[in-house]
Amino acid sequence: MTVRVYTDGACSGNPGPGGWGAVLIFEDGTITELSGRAENTTNNKMELTAAIKSLEFFTEKTSVEIFTDSTYVKNGITQWIKNWEKNNWKNSAKQDVKNRELWEQLSELAKRHQVSWNWVKGHDGDKFNEMADKLASGR
Repeated sequence: MTVRVYTDGACSGNPGPGGWGAVLIFEDGTITELSGRAENTTNNKMELTAAIKSLEFFTEKTSVEIFTDSTYVKNGITQWIKNWEKNNWKNSAKQDVKNRELWEQLSELAKRHQVSWNWVKGHDGDKFNEMADKLASGR
């Protein structure tokens, strides 16, 4: 069984009040919506939180296809994180990686499941991306 998951984060002010949303689509067509809010956050934190909360939803090893409109999340988890870990959580400019605690949490959760990471263009008419966006922005 593979579950398709669409995630999104939103923030007003960056930093400012924000939210995250996720739409989980199961093989039988069942849809589960997840969302949450934070008072003082950033868009990137909310994007990461959406992916984290989605993976936390599953209590047993699950095959998950995550669709995000955040290149920060997709590239971070599929490309950059290996070097960050190898370089003691320093980025290519030798600065501390922002949101390290969230990246570590996401990495650990991803190891518990079989996850494929996919980028989808935001605000481009994808039904489930739009649903995740509405959950994240509280609309």
